[in-house]
Amino acid sequence: MEHSLFLELSLIVAIGTGVALIMRLLRQPLIIGHIITGLLVGPTVFDIVTESETLTVFSDMGIALLLFLVGLGLNPKVIKEVGKVAVLTGLGQVAFTTSIGFLLVTALTDLSSQASLYVAIGLAFSSTIIILKLLSDKKEQTRLHGKIATGFLLVQDILATFALLYVSANSKGGLDTNDLMLLVIKGAMIVAALYLFVSRILPLLQKTIAGSQEMLFLFAISWGIGISAVFYKAGFSLEVGALAAGVALAQLPYAQEAASRLKPLRDFFIVLFFVVLGSKLDLSNILEVLPVALLLSAFVLIGNPIIVMSIMGFLGYTKKTSFKTSLAVAQISEFSLVLLLLAEKSGQVDAEVLSLMTVVGLITIAVSSYIILYDEKIYLKVEKYLSIFERKKTKNEHKRRRDNEVLLFGYKKGGLEFIKVFKKLGKRFSVIDYDPEVIESLEKNNVHYLYGDMTDLELLDEAGISNVKLVVSVVTDFETNKFLIRTLDIMNPNCTLICHADGIAEAAELYEMGAGYVMLPHYIGSEKIGAFIKKNGFKKAEFRKFRDKHLAYLQTHFNDSETETL
Repeated sequence: MEHSLFLELSLIVAIGTGVALIMRLLRQPLIIGHIITGLLVGPTVFDIVTESETLTVFSDMGIALLLFLVGLGLNPKVIKEVGKVAVLTGLGQVAFTTSIGFLLVTALTDLSSQASLYVAIGLAFSSTIIILKLLSDKKEQTRLHGKIATGFLLVQDILATFALLYVSANSKGGLDTNDLMLLVIKGAMIVAALYLFVSRILPLLQKTIAGSQEMLFLFAISWGIGISAVFYKAGFSLEVGALAAGVALAQLPYAQEAASRLKPLRDFFIVLFFVVLGSKLDLSNILEVLPVALLLSAFVLIGNPIIVMSIMGFLGYTKKTSFKTSLAVAQISEFSLVLLLLAEKSGQVDAEVLSLMTVVGLITIAVSSYIILYDEKIYLKVEKYLSIFERKKTKNEHKRRRDNEVLLFGYKKGGLEFIKVFKKLGKRFSVIDYDPEVIESLEKNNVHYLYGDMTDLELLDEAGISNVKLVVSVVTDFETNKFLIRTLDIMNPNCTLICHADGIAEAAELYEMGAGYVMLPHYIGSEKIGAFIKKNGFKKAEFRKFRDKHLAYLQTHFNDSETETL
């Protein structure tokens, strides 16, 4: 029977869904389920995958989208905050792991010095994809340990690029320093071009791009994958290019909205990445290499975290931050398998070395996934033994900022009045809107905002909706306000909601659902002018005074910050 890509993909998705369902029922990490799916569809079991190159392209897109979204969450403040510790930890961990790993491999095996070095290098690199996926699932990528881990994983990816270049050069007879210089020059040129485009050209297109959700989606996906391809073509790893693409856009007001649009697409392709990874695992001679693989896995699972905790403790971080950050290096990278595969194809190592690294990868990825998911419970068990990794004077972890007291959804049609009230009362608030012109106005007037759709649950979580005391929606869409009421009923039932309705029937339904107060603009206006008539009658002179007073109010309250959005 002739296989087609469509048939293969259909079978993979079906089997993957079944395995994921079983893992979910067993309360096991889905990542493990995806790798098991890869083993099932690969040559080890059913041998379904024949279009492996095409599926690999899909998995590469998942890698690019994941790193691009991570980059969108970074900004110069984050880089400044964790840049030093990320570089020192990344360089130190790779150096120590490679050195100790080389001695360990030499003692445990009879491999050549070159093969032992390649295995040691493979043990030094951790899986950026797996760690970022786990951090994202736990919503910890913006915590201090998550930011540091992301930083030194980027450092690892840059070092991995040079390691791959080293292995490739050795297959041709030696490393050419000209190649290294050329790589550095290419990187500098690409970064300079990105800076010029983002700072000079992109602001001119900002309103056009963000003005349409479809246009924003297309731009984001083309930018993320396109810049990744440019870096990859220049000789860097795909991860470095994708992360750079995200960082370049991180400070733009629509970065959060672009990220939310791409996440479902990312999740699908990332599943394929783990499936493809599992399908490539060769377990044919697992028993022969298992004893050494277990010892090397123990070194990665225990030794690597100890190295990172030692470095971070020396830099003054708390034992808890150091512990949770160190778990990011408790597995080897998919890159490690690629490096050994390249070395094996060029005849620098034999197939047994590749099998050894494959088993180490499977063990460390599986075990570290559990360790990271249950890191809090594990920390409580080992906390008393970790004091040796902590100095007396430490850098405390800053909690993720979730201190809004009020959220204002929408800005036009009365939002400015609420902002003035919140400022006068000294309340911490954020405005959530997806109109580029509104965002530009808020940014100009130094008003804290989040760009995005109020029906995006991840955006609501980022805004801290579960902790606020008051939510005000001047958005006129009835269904959107109903969604907000239902969401608050689940996430923050004690919060008071003020929202908008266009008619009495809508207001009645919103009240029935639990709204604290429903604004009916026409009714409020009629009520106010009715009260004026009762007091002053039909006297034209009184109406003129009332008009002048209202006009003066509009001129003083709705100045440049408002007229730009009217």
